[in-house]
Amino acid sequence: MDHSLKSPPIAALDDAFHAMIEASRSALPPPLATRLDRLTRLRTLLAANEKRLEQAISADFGHRCAVETTIAETLFLQTEIKHTLKMLPRWMAARRIATSLQFWPARNRLIPQPLGVVGIIAPWNYPLQLTLAPAIGAIAAGNRVLIKPSELTPRFSALLKELIAAQFDPTELSVTGIEDGIAQAFAGLPFDHLVFTGSTRVGRIVAEAAGRNLTPVTLELGGKSPTIVDISADADQAAERIAYAKLLNAGQTCIAPDYVFVPEPQRDAFAGKLHRSMQEMFGTNPTNGDYTSIISDRHYARLEGLLRDAIARGAKPLSTTSPEDPAWKKLRKFPPTVVVGATPDMAIMQEEIFGPLLPVMTYRHADEAIRYVNAHDRPLALYWFGSDEAAREAVLARTVSGGVTINDCLLHFAQMNQPMGGVGASGIGHYHGEWGFNSFSKLKPVFYRSPFNRMKDLYPPYGASIARIEKLLRFLS
Repeated sequence: MDHSLKSPPIAALDDAFHAMIEASRSALPPPLATRLDRLTRLRTLLAANEKRLEQAISADFGHRCAVETTIAETLFLQTEIKHTLKMLPRWMAARRIATSLQFWPARNRLIPQPLGVVGIIAPWNYPLQLTLAPAIGAIAAGNRVLIKPSELTPRFSALLKELIAAQFDPTELSVTGIEDGIAQAFAGLPFDHLVFTGSTRVGRIVAEAAGRNLTPVTLELGGKSPTIVDISADADQAAERIAYAKLLNAGQTCIAPDYVFVPEPQRDAFAGKLHRSMQEMFGTNPTNGDYTSIISDRHYARLEGLLRDAIARGAKPLSTTSPEDPAWKKLRKFPPTVVVGATPDMAIMQEEIFGPLLPVMTYRHADEAIRYVNAHDRPLALYWFGSDEAAREAVLARTVSGGVTINDCLLHFAQMNQPMGGVGASGIGHYHGEWGFNSFSKLKPVFYRSPFNRMKDLYPPYGASIARIEKLLRFLS
């Protein structure tokens, strides 16, 4: 398309991308000192503007619990940057690779190399963490990074753009606008790697757009993450931990427990424990500052629709009040609700909830829960509670998920030495720590031939000696 025919935001995006591409193709890979400097500037930016970022995020939500922003976003990123600064010299080093005997005394090395320009399409639910966590890995790998924030967090997006522009050259790290058409144009650019965090539905669209350029993607998606409470579990402890994980960020977390399987005889008692734990943590007053608002009226209405459908189909809600209560609705605070007696035909069991609704289902035998999980899309996370090792190992062996936490929820995500990523409909690829560095690098294999190698003996014309060489190669293979 003629540049003059593009809207100003699209033209600006195009200019920013091509400036990065030109810089990445014309400059040498950034040395360790440059990468450490970029990461240090990012750490300084976060520390100096923590309160401003927290306030912008809260304003976008209507209300966002400040402690949740600190723990789940700011401190998480500071921890990841600290870990990356410490480990980066080792990650960047050429890696020794064993050389097969028939090629001795040659050498093999695996050399990490920047891909070039990495694009990040960020979500709204953890706008700071899920924007900058993949950027940390991409910067560590020596790439230039272009970010497209979510249009649902306009105050945060504008602030991040301002702060990044003040600390970084636009060819190092840059933030685009959130105007109409930006997301589609962004996904269609020929990045060297593209990261998207969001819903499975939109992930398919992004993957299709990237595929037209053969752009490799990391897709961090969602889905319905199951929680299985074994008969051997400490029910009080499990209920408390599940309730906390579910209500963090008011359930607007991609790895939140989406539904709970409990032994059939324990259903009502366990649902009551969940409800009590929710009330003990967040009370019954919508003005409680510890409880976060739903991001928009549209998402609030979607949650209302899920609950109405479940009730119409026979489910029993356990909640302080109705979501239609004006005191809650005007603040977009959706009352924490346990949905007892959920069944597969309900809408609440057919789409990712992404809110403070927690369906409780039952099983008579543990195999039933495993079969149910395996009959649906691979989840981003799976949680299991219990003390029976055989039952635990059966679940681990027979289910496939992006990650697992045993006897708690969410905590596998916070492990810097473990990869974060989904499988199938819940995602493609990994990041965090060294996994992110590797994802955003070309690990280039290099073979160094020795002058003493006798490979020339294999060149034609083939004579009588070739039979002896073939015999030797068969022996060594």
